[in-house]
Amino acid sequence: MFRRLRKNGPIVLVPLAWSFVTAAHLGYVSPRTLLAAHVVMNVVFVVFTAASWSEMRSGVLYAWKLVLLVGFGFTAAGTVALAVAPTATDLVAIMLAAWMLVPAAAFVYTARNVAEAPGVYRAAAALSVLGWAVYFGSPLVSLGGPATIAGLTLVNVGQTAGIANAVVQY
Repeated sequence: MFRRLRKNGPIVLVPLAWSFVTAAHLGYVSPRTLLAAHVVMNVVFVVFTAASWSEMRSGVLYAWKLVLLVGFGFTAAGTVALAVAPTATDLVAIMLAAWMLVPAAAFVYTARNVAEAPGVYRAAAALSVLGWAVYFGSPLVSLGGPATIAGLTLVNVGQTAGIANAVVQY
């Protein structure tokens, strides 16, 4: 049961996480709820990575192990920032950038090293980078405005497509 959850969990957790981030940008999530969500995400990363450690020794899975380790570090830093200074958005912005770009790099690596549907992984990487560009270009427009939400949506769609393809293919 746990193995199946570990294999299929990312197909639910990735879009859920990005949808939650979007809801937070729209003002639907309180700072306290956002902090609690970060604590939960940290626990999920530790449990998932520990349970998958031996399977992620080489190849494409090793690249994704690095995503989890780097992502955990950024998420933990974001958690501390939210706990200590909830209005300090710089560290949270760095964390979001990491979660947009680090998986994009792993999607590129995955596309180069799999035979099945590498185009889906290239598209996932491209949408993640495009989402990053739109999101971080959007403060010129307005934080929480349409461009910000569009950037988050691009990342969500791209990363969800890549993870869904991985779950279906493997």
